[in-house]
Amino acid sequence: MKAIIVCVSVSHGNTRRIADTIGEVLDARVVEPEEVDPAELTGYDLVGFGSGIFNMNFHPRLRNLIRELPQQPSAPAFVFATSGFPEPPFRRYLRSLTTLLRRRGFDTIDTFHCRGFDTWLPLTVVGGIRKGRPDDADLQAALAFAERLQAAVNSTPR
Repeated sequence: MKAIIVCVSVSHGNTRRIADTIGEVLDARVVEPEEVDPAELTGYDLVGFGSGIFNMNFHPRLRNLIRELPQQPSAPAFVFATSGFPEPPFRRYLRSLTTLLRRRGFDTIDTFHCRGFDTWLPLTVVGGIRKGRPDDADLQAALAFAERLQAAVNSTPR
């Protein structure tokens, strides 16, 4: 299986740690949006998209790359995120990114979300929240997620 993970991790490396953990299982290259040609993604069996959550949304660099992607022929994908807070019911950012991917022809197999150390502006007053996250339990959950993805892709006839 040929896999790639497109990841934006800008504040504390939270999302990159998750991407690297998933990438180890999938033997996937982890890149930033600017390091990949959008047309290149058609050559992969599985494409991952992830970032930290900023103002209740995925990073603009990731969203912009997805908007630039050529239409895909039902390409398998996954989405992952880290954030200091849980996903609110009034702003389903995981769903919004999977919808954006579906419009480009991607079939999102699954999503993953975990907490990450967060020092968004008002939180700096208290030194941030979720210090030490993602932790070992989060990384183990990411590992299990990657194993499920691998099994799903390998069991799908090509």
